[in-house]
Amino acid sequence: MKKRKNLFLYILFFSVFIVLTFWGSKVYAAPATIPVPKVSIAVDNGTNSPKDYVDNIKLLMLLTVLTLLPSIIVMMTSFIRIIVVFSFLRSAIGSQQAPPNQVLTGLAIFLTIFIMAPTFTQINDKALTPYMNNTISQDAAVEAGSKPLREFMLKQTRQKDLKLFMDASKVDTSKITKQNVPLYVVIPSYIISELKTSFTIGFLLYIPFLVIDLVVASVLMSMGMFMLPPVSISLPFKLLLFVMVDGWYLIVQSLMVSFK
Repeated sequence: MKKRKNLFLYILFFSVFIVLTFWGSKVYAAPATIPVPKVSIAVDNGTNSPKDYVDNIKLLMLLTVLTLLPSIIVMMTSFIRIIVVFSFLRSAIGSQQAPPNQVLTGLAIFLTIFIMAPTFTQINDKALTPYMNNTISQDAAVEAGSKPLREFMLKQTRQKDLKLFMDASKVDTSKITKQNVPLYVVIPSYIISELKTSFTIGFLLYIPFLVIDLVVASVLMSMGMFMLPPVSISLPFKLLLFVMVDGWYLIVQSLMVSFK
């Protein structure tokens, strides 16, 4: 009985082996008959219309501007002053992650959009829209778009900082006016002016919270609580003071007024 059973298994295995050997190749070779699509990438799309080339150049310029947009927003708008002031405020209060960086950055971005809205509107009306409608050239669009930004930055730039980069660039000051100051001179001057202004505001923000820290530390020392950290006691009082005076309203109002 066992011999018959073993013989049956041998025959079954041998049959399966024969099937896989002779017919399996046809099954695996079947996908080879499927045609493979040809992929080709060409720069020339077969058209000689000048409008098509202009549209492609506009698209390329738009993509280039989008890659530089974060740097433009950070360095050529009111974003610098706002985000630095917010950072000083959080450090002065003593809260490590409240509000978080995402909230502060988002608030700074929307305040920047609100403050820069008139400037952006002028750029859109005088440069972007006419250029997209093919009514002005590219050079004219760049010049028209840079004027509102230049005016905004010069209003916030100290003359001392502007003179520093004017002297370093060795430009002819007799031919330079507020309307034609090079942007490579205006932008760094504006940045260091904004940093100085934001540090000044940050110092003023520190004073009331520093007074609370000194009072709390003096009280704890007079009570002999040397091992109790003053920061853990002063933080609730600083938050209470900030809420009572409506701190966010005052800071945002001061920032918006400072740009006017």
